[in-house]
Amino acid sequence: MSRRTLLAYGAAIAGVAALALFIGWWQVDGPGAPEPVAQRPLPLTQMDFQMTDQGGETVGPASLLGNPSMVFFGFTYCPDVCPTTLSDISGWLDDLGDDVADMNVVFITVDPKRDTVAAMAEYVSYFHPAIQGWRGSQDQTMRAAEGFRASYEKVATGGDDYTMNHTASVFMFDAEGQFAGTIDYHEPREFAVPKIRRVLARTEEETS
Repeated sequence: MSRRTLLAYGAAIAGVAALALFIGWWQVDGPGAPEPVAQRPLPLTQMDFQMTDQGGETVGPASLLGNPSMVFFGFTYCPDVCPTTLSDISGWLDDLGDDVADMNVVFITVDPKRDTVAAMAEYVSYFHPAIQGWRGSQDQTMRAAEGFRASYEKVATGGDDYTMNHTASVFMFDAEGQFAGTIDYHEPREFAVPKIRRVLARTEEETS
């Protein structure tokens, strides 16, 4: 066997090994890895918190059952992530057309100290009319975040001012309250809208 043939075989074997390692990483530690169960949001039926929506009505996880839901955590003083995401969501809802009536879309504040019911009502009014604004006490906000497996923290910015770091993904649930996946921050519209339509289609299958 010639030296050139041996080198070719060696390169082929190395390529196969590299591909196997890549596939293993993708499935175990990379983007293709299944989400650890401990980090998956609980079903809505297992969450326990109470909040107030922008209209002053008492709401909670049970308010989301019966229709598919999208839930996003943020705050009205957010300089970029929140308005960008809510603008993205508004665009997705426009694409859904009449199917919007079959969805719950909720923006939960992680900054209840500043985000009053009135502040939430004004803030969500700048976006798609289907988007609701929810706020609760510090304790209820913490309980909600725990159920959704969302995180947030207060970050001082000088003097008495502060901002909030928080999970930027949009959580999706089917009509029965089962977790149906996430839409990442800045995820392209051509990927996000089909994800939402799949959740809507799942609901139609479950109710047919």
